[in-house]
Amino acid sequence: MTLTDEATALERAEHLTTLGGALRRALDGPYAAERAAARDAFPSANLLMDPTLDVHGARAWTLARLRELSESGFGSAGVPAHAGAPADPLSAVVTFEMLAHGDMSVTIKSGVQFGLFGGAVTNLGTEWHHDAFLPGITSMKILGGFAMTELGHGSDVASLETEIVYDAEADEYIVNSPTPGAAKAYIGNAAVDGTMAAVFGQLTVNGEGHGVHTILVPIRDDEGRDLPGVTTGDQGHKGGLLGVDNGTISFDHVRVPRRMLLNRYGGVDEHGTYRSPIADPNRRFFTMLGTLVRGRVCIAAAGGIGARRSLSIAMRHGLTRRQFPAAGRPDGVLLLDYVTHRRRLLPKVARSYALGFAQNDLTAALVHVQGDDVHTERDQRELETRAAGIKAMTTWFANDAVQEAREACGGAGYLSENRLTALRQDIDIFATFEGDNTVLMQLVTKALLTNYAQAWSALDRTGVVQETTRAVGETLLERTAANLAFERLANSVRRRPEQTTMVDRAWHALMFEERARHSLESLARRMRAARKESGDGFEAFNRLGPHVQFVARAHMEQVTLASFMEGIAQCEDDEASKVLETLCSLYALDSINGDRAWFLEHHRISAARAKAVGEQIDALSGQLRPHALALVEGMGIPAPWLSATVVDSGSYQPEGE
Repeated sequence: MTLTDEATALERAEHLTTLGGALRRALDGPYAAERAAARDAFPSANLLMDPTLDVHGARAWTLARLRELSESGFGSAGVPAHAGAPADPLSAVVTFEMLAHGDMSVTIKSGVQFGLFGGAVTNLGTEWHHDAFLPGITSMKILGGFAMTELGHGSDVASLETEIVYDAEADEYIVNSPTPGAAKAYIGNAAVDGTMAAVFGQLTVNGEGHGVHTILVPIRDDEGRDLPGVTTGDQGHKGGLLGVDNGTISFDHVRVPRRMLLNRYGGVDEHGTYRSPIADPNRRFFTMLGTLVRGRVCIAAAGGIGARRSLSIAMRHGLTRRQFPAAGRPDGVLLLDYVTHRRRLLPKVARSYALGFAQNDLTAALVHVQGDDVHTERDQRELETRAAGIKAMTTWFANDAVQEAREACGGAGYLSENRLTALRQDIDIFATFEGDNTVLMQLVTKALLTNYAQAWSALDRTGVVQETTRAVGETLLERTAANLAFERLANSVRRRPEQTTMVDRAWHALMFEERARHSLESLARRMRAARKESGDGFEAFNRLGPHVQFVARAHMEQVTLASFMEGIAQCEDDEASKVLETLCSLYALDSINGDRAWFLEHHRISAARAKAVGEQIDALSGQLRPHALALVEGMGIPAPWLSATVVDSGSYQPEGE
């Protein structure tokens, strides 16, 4: 049986509609077979936590569930078990996506243990570290934390206060928290379960600072007691993810053997001399952080799955819940037959598909850079920029989607048994961990203005504005066949945009391109004027914060539309392609409608056309109404896995199925 045949067999076992199966294969894209196999193998009997558990019960359940999943192959996938074993970024992302179909505490605890802690050892360590620690990490005999964030420093990693000082006489490092603000904070596995941490701090050798490095520090003994010089704290009850034991860690001159420094990119040799294959400290810093980009890709993927779960519950509820009788409908009108109800859910379903296609492209970029392909430093920078933008866009959307789904289910949505309130609590933090979304969007804009390698210093040098056009073309929208097709579409209607129909993809491409290009060019002009006025590059950028955010969002919308268009081009099912075309139009028009004030102010659309956009959104939502169940199935969440009382997957059958 081929992988395609296997995926089709799994769809039959789940009783998908024909269209639903085709849409799922299209959205799963190049990884349809891998995702179908993962769905089939995933242990779903103990999928979700009892929402009435207290903090201690939630933590115990989460750890036990993660061990269960790990034994089934859904824990350390993608992390090499020993030196020389290949790292598999695709398995890591697909596994994390699959975990996000269940309890998010388990998903995040897995990410801490295998993605962050294991990833730090894998990507920043050497063969010795791999042999010494990866077997224990992948078997969960060593539970670890990723100790980067400090109470006084979150996004500003370069300014961390934790000290890692080399003592030449003892051939040891001394790890110390010099101030209360240097305490590591919000660290998963720190409060209870962890016995070791990958600690980020400022490395000093013979009185010379070498910037941020990472060292493995044991923090507890086998009895769960803090080791000498280590003080851990429990941050207790949180707004979500109760099963993750977040805590604080402080160090009081803790001595660690020299070999515990993860020294792939720099460390002290046996002669007591600091050596690094990367001479430039800034380049070394960004290289080290860049190896950890997989975590950001995984969080984006999990956020997207969270949104799909919530929308699946709300859409299925809308296909069964009736309210208010009407002519010809004495038993009441189905919720999804109300225009207002369709308007609140279907555009979000469309965006969920759009971001799913964008996630596929992001995953492909990760596989290219961290897999076996030959890649360049530029590929790495483009991956980091795209990951920052997609993570921000998807996790913001996930928060919006879960809230809208909760409201769309009315009072039933507020009951814990229907899972939406717990999902809303768990998804909330996705907007600020693995990078605060607002900061990540600043990163995207800085990358567009110059390039990632110069992102944090280019504003203090000349030539930024002159580089704008090059940056637009080369930083995010690389010259692929898909993006060249996007550009040709936009150019085809540039002289007559108002003469096109609302669903003309060329018009969509033009509007997205105009929004992205003009906003970036105007930002560059405003920055240049502000710098001339104040002479302060930071203040010039700081004062234009809202504009900076708009630029990043506009460009990520363009990236997302390009991915959606390419996903449709790769779809081999004619009926699914037609539905995806309608769905793509709905996504595009909803995006344009959200910024209709900008398009009006900048004379890209007329007032009449702006009004017509809203009417067309309603029309497209109505066209998609007959395919509502198939659209839900296409999002890839098996109905029994929703575990929501409000959903009765067997009570609705579409006509013709």
